[in-house]
Amino acid sequence: MNTVLKRMATFGTMSAVALGAALLAAPAANAAATGSLTFTPSSGNDQTLFNVTTSAACAGGTNIQEYISGGNFAAMTGISPNTPQSQFQTDPASGGLVLNNIAGNLATLAQNAGVQLTVGTYTFDAICKNAFGATVFSDFQSTINVTSVSPVAWSAAPVGHATTTAVTATPASPQNVGTSVTFTAAVTVDNGTTATGSVQFSDNGTAIGSPVTLVNGSAPFTTNALTVGTHAITARYTPDAASSGDQGSNSSALSYVIQGVKQNTTTALAVSPSGTATQNTPVTLTATVLPNTAAGKVQFTDNGLPVGAPVTVVNGSAVLTSSTFTVGAHSFAAAFTATDPTAFGDSATATPLAYQVTAPASQATGSETISTTVTPGSLTISVPDSQVTLPSPVLNNNGDMFTTSGALKPVTITDNRAGNPGWTLSGQVSDFSDGATHGINGENLGWSPNVVDHSTAQTLTLGQVVNPANGVPMSDVNANGLKGSQALASAAAGAGLGTAHLAAGLALNVPTTTVAGTYVATLTLTAI
Repeated sequence: MNTVLKRMATFGTMSAVALGAALLAAPAANAAATGSLTFTPSSGNDQTLFNVTTSAACAGGTNIQEYISGGNFAAMTGISPNTPQSQFQTDPASGGLVLNNIAGNLATLAQNAGVQLTVGTYTFDAICKNAFGATVFSDFQSTINVTSVSPVAWSAAPVGHATTTAVTATPASPQNVGTSVTFTAAVTVDNGTTATGSVQFSDNGTAIGSPVTLVNGSAPFTTNALTVGTHAITARYTPDAASSGDQGSNSSALSYVIQGVKQNTTTALAVSPSGTATQNTPVTLTATVLPNTAAGKVQFTDNGLPVGAPVTVVNGSAVLTSSTFTVGAHSFAAAFTATDPTAFGDSATATPLAYQVTAPASQATGSETISTTVTPGSLTISVPDSQVTLPSPVLNNNGDMFTTSGALKPVTITDNRAGNPGWTLSGQVSDFSDGATHGINGENLGWSPNVVDHSTAQTLTLGQVVNPANGVPMSDVNANGLKGSQALASAAAGAGLGTAHLAAGLALNVPTTTVAGTYVATLTLTAI
């Protein structure tokens, strides 16, 4: 599977990179129960070896896998590998698959799972999948009742009354990380009776907490441990002995967003020389922003009016020097504005700093004028090759996303500006698009900056490694990964003149729900 990445370069302080990926069709979401199972024999004890037959053919899929739930078994405990359908015979009567001894006996299932077999109702699922196990095509489901233990007598449970399980959340999404959230599952029975049993909650398919007992058809689960990101909360209802005539049911997924809490910042101001200066003497304003990892700019003001353009913060410091302050009283202040307002808050000096500029002493002088012209110089970026090709993404070991990686082509940045003001090179990516209606969230792209080479006089600081998001959907708006502007490298004032070649390793995580196609995004590089 090919992956195409395009890059284009522009002269000056801006360049752009286009990224693309071609994918296999992603797995579909789990299907609802589409049929039932028949147990042969229909009753027995914990040592009885029984076969399982599906009520119809396993349309669409190539493989089948069986699960058990209920009692001390964790929800959807696997009891067979994802086996090709060709290994099983077809039942002449139903047209379904005869899963010969695929489930074994109840004692063996409990022993393999490391649990104690107890009295109660157990749910079996035979799920039709593809060979990778990622796409679900149908789910055949039935239950058996265990009426005693040692030995255990069991019999196939009746189909029973249909149930519906729904999940709600308090407080409503989104919430900040660490917030206590209560998810409540409500179970209703189609004949109007009150469901009894338990509910197992899951987050993105993984069980959270222990099963919760229903009280008046309702089961609440409270947690403050949800991580930052989007969570798919589901609930699976398992009837108990009192409701053994009812069917189990799974809720639809409830999407719940947990957002990060931005860090507060503080801004302090110092002036040199302190307190006063003679007119035309250089005066240096230095703003210190904490924490020093906060990215953004500082606007200096004098008597409430801006002094120059906003200055980029480098390692917690922003510096401006001027010798044009007029004679008289001055009131200096500094205000920090964060590049990413979701990560850091803005801040300003608590009170303005009073300052006095005095006139130079009177004296008789003669003068000669000596002049030279220093050209402004320029800061430029060039990209020799504007196209990068990433390998086609492949399924990771966990089977929950596709991944690929590659490298950004070297970027040349040349600074020959007067004053040696220093520079910062940053990048920000758009969402990927296949040119139609499908996309990949740009948060799923990350990088690891590196320096290829640089001029001897330059002192460079690499930007932090930016990890890609874990295959988040297009709906995610947290600006993780390279979706928000991230620094590739910087040179401090006095250490930026010359030519540097910069690069970065690229990493892309792709949701398994992404359809096949070639996806393209634009990574914009900015030097300032």
